[in-house]
Amino acid sequence: MGRSRGGLTTKTHLAAERRCRPLSFVVTPGQAADSPRFVPVLEGIKVRGPVGRPRTRPGAVAADKAYSSRANRAYLRRRRIRGVIPEKADQAANRKKKGSRGGRPVGHDPDLYKDRNTVERCINKIKEWRGLATRYDKTATSYLAGMHLRGAVIWIRSLRPAA
Repeated sequence: MGRSRGGLTTKTHLAAERRCRPLSFVVTPGQAADSPRFVPVLEGIKVRGPVGRPRTRPGAVAADKAYSSRANRAYLRRRRIRGVIPEKADQAANRKKKGSRGGRPVGHDPDLYKDRNTVERCINKIKEWRGLATRYDKTATSYLAGMHLRGAVIWIRSLRPAA
C-alpha cells in the first residue's frame, strides 16, 4: 500500500477480454507509476484453449494513456501484438520538437480503442463486492486474493446459460 494525502491507497492494473471478464491482475501502491506495470499484467494472461498449452499472447491490446512508453510499445512489437495506446501530450511534443529524427506518430485504430472501456466495466463488476470497493483488506495479498475470487465468480457467472 502506498501513502497519499488521502491515506493508504492502491492501484489495480487489470487485463480484461471483450466480455468484461478479467484475465490478469496486478496490485501496486497508489503512488507507483502505471507504465512499468504494463508488462507484468500482459505476462499474467493465460487463456486455455481446447488443446495444448495456454495462450499467452492476445491478438490486440487497447490501453490507457498512462501506459504509453517506448518500452511498452517495443514489448508489443517484439511479441507481435497489435497495440493501441494513445500518445501522451508531452511525448508527442518531444517527438515533434525533434523533427524528422523524432520518428513517426503512434498508430491509432479508433475501432479497437472503443473496446478499452471493457476494462472500466470489468473494474465496476469487480467492485460490486463491497469489501473490494471499500478496500477493507489491510494487506495487498488479501486484497489481491479477493480480486481473484471475484474474478472467478465473474467467469463462472458468464459461463452458465442465461435464464
